[in-house]
Amino acid sequence: MLKNYLKAAFRNLSKNKAQSIINITGLSVGMAVAILIGLWIWDELSFNKFHKNYAHIAQLKQNQVFNGITDTWSSMPYPMGNELRNKYGGYFKYVVMSSWTENHILTYGDKQLMKDGNYVEQDAPEMFTFNMLKGTKASLMDPYSIILSQSLARTLFADADPLEQVIKLDSKVSLKVTGVYEDLPNNSVWGRVSYFVPWKLKAIMDGWVTGQYENTWGSNGFQVFVQVADHVTMEQASAKIRNTRYDNLDAHGQQFKPQIFLHPMSKWRLYEQFKNGVNTGGRIEFVWLFGIIGVFVLLLACINFMNLSTARSEKRAKEVGIRKAVGSLRGQLMLQFFSESVLMAMLAFVCALLLSQLLLPFFNEMADKKISILWAQPWFWLIGLGFALLTGIISGSYPAMYLSAFQPVKVLKGTFRTGRLAAMPRRVLVVLQFTVSVTLIIGTLVVFRQVQYAKNRPVGYNREGLIAIHMITPDLYKHFDAVRDELKKAGAITEMASSEAPLTEVWSTNGAFDWAGKDPALAVDFPNTGVSYDYGKTVGWQFKEGRDFSRDFASDSLAFVVNESAVKFMGLKDPVGQTLKWEDMPFKIIGVIKDVVTESPYTQVRASVYCMARGHENFMILRVNPALGLHTALAKIESTFKRYNPAQPFTYEFADDSYARKFNNEERIGKLASSFAILAIFISCLGLFGMASFMAEQRTKEIGVRKVLGASVLNLWGLLSKDFLLLVVISLFVAAPLAYYFMHQWLQNYEYRSGISWWIFVVTGAGALLITLLTVSYQSIKAALMNPVKSLRTE
Repeated sequence: MLKNYLKAAFRNLSKNKAQSIINITGLSVGMAVAILIGLWIWDELSFNKFHKNYAHIAQLKQNQVFNGITDTWSSMPYPMGNELRNKYGGYFKYVVMSSWTENHILTYGDKQLMKDGNYVEQDAPEMFTFNMLKGTKASLMDPYSIILSQSLARTLFADADPLEQVIKLDSKVSLKVTGVYEDLPNNSVWGRVSYFVPWKLKAIMDGWVTGQYENTWGSNGFQVFVQVADHVTMEQASAKIRNTRYDNLDAHGQQFKPQIFLHPMSKWRLYEQFKNGVNTGGRIEFVWLFGIIGVFVLLLACINFMNLSTARSEKRAKEVGIRKAVGSLRGQLMLQFFSESVLMAMLAFVCALLLSQLLLPFFNEMADKKISILWAQPWFWLIGLGFALLTGIISGSYPAMYLSAFQPVKVLKGTFRTGRLAAMPRRVLVVLQFTVSVTLIIGTLVVFRQVQYAKNRPVGYNREGLIAIHMITPDLYKHFDAVRDELKKAGAITEMASSEAPLTEVWSTNGAFDWAGKDPALAVDFPNTGVSYDYGKTVGWQFKEGRDFSRDFASDSLAFVVNESAVKFMGLKDPVGQTLKWEDMPFKIIGVIKDVVTESPYTQVRASVYCMARGHENFMILRVNPALGLHTALAKIESTFKRYNPAQPFTYEFADDSYARKFNNEERIGKLASSFAILAIFISCLGLFGMASFMAEQRTKEIGVRKVLGASVLNLWGLLSKDFLLLVVISLFVAAPLAYYFMHQWLQNYEYRSGISWWIFVVTGAGALLITLLTVSYQSIKAALMNPVKSLRTE
C-alpha cells in the first residue's frame, strides 16, 4: 500500500512540475534556515559543555553599591583565592586564580607571535579538563613553565617535539614548554586562548602585583574560578562565602556593601547580563529570538504548500470522488496526501542540507562562529529525518483534511464548487506570511538604525587618524621621548602620548574620592585613567573649562582633568580650581572636558577623572600626520618602532576600528536578522507567484471575455493584482503594531537609544507592496496579453 502511495505521489509531483518546484524550493530554503539556526542554537547551548566538570564549575562575582546603583563585577581582590582555600576548603574541590586574557609576545628562534594567553594557578588544567597530548595536567608546577595549544605548538615547532623547548615571553623571561593540550573548542570560555603560564610567574614578573595587592582587599583586578565539592550545591557554597570580602574590609570599604556569589558555568554564556545586581538574562534572548524566527520561516514554506495544494482542489476533486466511489476511506485518502507532502519534504530536506553546506562559510563569518554540519553524528540524522517528517506532516495536514473531505456525489455530478469562502483560509495564510516577513524587516531596520544612532553619537574626541600601540615589552616605554621626537621630526605624526588604558575601554575604577558637600553615606566609583603630557592634545579633548596637563606646571602631578558628567554628579559650580580628594590626597581640578565615550556607546558616560600616569602606561597613542599620507606615515612609524623595539612585532589599531568593535554584537544580530528577513520575503513571494499563476490559469476564460468586450491590459493587470495587494495591505496593518511593540521593548535595553520613526513603516510598506506587484505582475500581464481566441476555444 505504501509503495502505491509513493508511486502516486511521484506521479502527481511530475504532473504538476511548476507547483512541485515552487513547493520544494520554498521548503528547501525554509528548512535550510531552520538547519542553520538550529546549528547556531546548538553551538550556543553547548557552550563550555566540553568541560567534564561543567555542572560544578563557577566564577566568583560580586555585587557592590556605587553611585546609588548595584553593579555586578567579575573582578576579585588578590587574597580571595587563598581565603577560599584556607577558610572554606571543604566547600571547594579546586580554587583557581586567573588573570584576564592578555596579548603577549612569544619568541622562538626567529619566530615572533602575538597570541592571547592567561596566567592561571596550577589546578586549572585539572579543573577545566584539558586534554593533554604531551606532558601532564601538573605541567604548571614550575613557575618558569608554559603549556601550549596543539595548533600553537605546531606553528612554533612544526613536527619537532615541543617538550623542553624554551620560549621567551615578552622578551622578559624564558619559559620551558612542559605540556601541549588539544585545542579547546571555539565555543568554550578559553576557546581562543593559545597558551597558559603559571600564576606564580605573574607575581615574579609584575612585582607590583604582590607588593600592592597581596594583602589588599580594597582593590579588584583578578578572576577567581572554583569547582564546588561533590557533596555541595552552588547555592550552599554561594551563601557561605557571601560576606567574605565585606568581613575583610575597613569601614570605608564596607560602605560599598560587597556581596560575593557564584555564577555557574552553565550561565556564563547565555545569562551573563546583570542589572542592578539581578541576573536579567543575556544572549538567551537571542537564542529564543532566532529559534522563533526559524520556526516562522519554516512555517512560511509550509503555508506555500498548503495554499497551492488547496487552491488546486478542483483539479483533485474528481480523483477524490472516484477513489471514494470505489471504496477508499477518508483515512486512506489522508494517508495518500500525507505521503505526497512527506515525500516533498524529504526531497526538500536533501536540497536543504546541500544549501546549508553551501551557505555555512558565509553564515559562520556573519555569526562569528566555527559551526559545521554534524555529518558523522547518528543523532543528527535522526533529528534531521524527524524534522523533515514533521515538516511534511505540518505542511500536508490542512490539504489532507480539506481534500479528503470532498463528497463524491457532488464531485461526480459536477455540482462541486469550492466557492469564495473556500479561499478564505488561503487568504488568512497569505496575510500571516507577509505579517511575519514585514515584522522581520521592520525589526531589522530598527536594529540598524539603533546601531547607526549610537555610531553617530559625539564621542568627545577626534578618532580620525588616531592609532594605539600596545606596549608589551619595556623598550618602547624606556625610549618614549626619543621615539616621539624622531616621529615628529620625520613628519609622521602631529602628536604622541601614552595612557594606562586603551582609548575605548576603562581599565581602572576607584571609590576613594571625596569632595566638599559629598554625602558621607554615598559610595562612588569613578573610572580613572593615567595619561602622559600631550594626551589631551593627541586625542583631541574638547575642553569646556580650564586647561590640559602641562609640563609648565609641576603641580599637575596632583591634578585632575574631569569630564562634564563628573561635574554634574558632584554638583560642582565653578569646578576649575576646586579640590577633589583621592585616597585622602588633595588633587586640584584644572580642566573640564566633554564626556568621552570609553565604555558602551549605548549607556550614559560615567563620572570620570584623568590624572598624570603613575608609571604603568600600557599604550602609545599617536595622531598620524594627515599631510603626509597614511601609508607613508605608517611606514615611517614602523621603521622607527622596529629600531627601538625589535622584540615586539609592529601592530597597531585605529581608534575607529576599536570603537567599531563595540557595535559587533548588534551589527551581527542585525545582519543575521536581515538575511532571514530576505529569505522570508523570498519564500512568501514564491507562494504568491504560485498563487498568481494558478489564479491566472483559473480565470483564463474570464480574461478572454473581458478582452473581447474591450478591457485593456492595464485593466486586467489591476483586476488580477488587487486581491494580492489587499492581502499585503492587511498584513502591513497587522505587522506594524506588533513590530512596534516588540522593538520598543528591545530598545529599552539601551539607555542611549533611537526612537522608532514613522518612515521605517512607510519604507517597509512601500517595499512590500512593490515586491508583491513585481511578483504577481509577470503572471498577470502574461495572462492579460494572451490571445482571447485561444482562451475562449472549447476545451
